[in-house]
Parts: sequence; C-alpha cells; structure tokens
Amino acid sequence: MTAPLPGFAGHTYLFQVDNGAAFRNAYSADGTRLRWEGLGESAGQWEDVELHVAEVGPQIYFVSWTEASGLTVSHVMDLAKLTVRAFWTYEGEGGRVGELHTGTLERIA
Repeated sequence: MTAPLPGFAGHTYLFQVDNGAAFRNAYSADGTRLRWEGLGESAGQWEDVELHVAEVGPQIYFVSWTEASGLTVSHVMDLAKLTVRAFWTYEGEGGRVGELHTGTLERIA
C-alpha cells in the first residue's frame, strides 16, 4: 500500500517570510521535489531540491532539504491555515548559524 500524496504535491505557493524574503515554491506532482525561486531581493536565485517529508497532523507537513550551498531548510507547513514555521542553518563566520522564521503561504497554482 502506498502512502497518500502530500497535500502540497503538484501545487505552487507564494511563501512570504517574516524577514521580508519571498519565494515561489513549486512542488513536484509526487511531492518529492521542490523548485524554489527567490523573489524581490533574491530574484534570479533558484534551486531544484529533493525533499524529505512527513505528515505530522491533518494537513500539517514537516518538509526539509539541503541546498547545494550547504544551507539546510526545515518547514512545518500548515495547509489549513496557510502558515509556515521555518528553521534554516548556514555556515557563518563563527560556525553554523540557525534562524527561526514564520511565514504565510498563498497557493498560486
């Protein structure tokens, strides 16, 4: 028996982060990949990444990936409320830096 597809599979969302960043996140039809594209100050940046996904509640998904730069990203996406809790880490001058953020989703496709 195969697991049901995640609710975001095959859809595209505008993700607006509390720090002013914005992304266009397009999820593959099977929910295993993400193509994110930076908007605004991050325009022109994009990457296609492999996702690790777990449904942690009704319409609530834990989604994580590692980017080519070494940046790690983890989201808890609540599709009922269209909100995201995000945590990302990257290499800083004094070692690994972690940031917590919140954001909103708007389904655009």
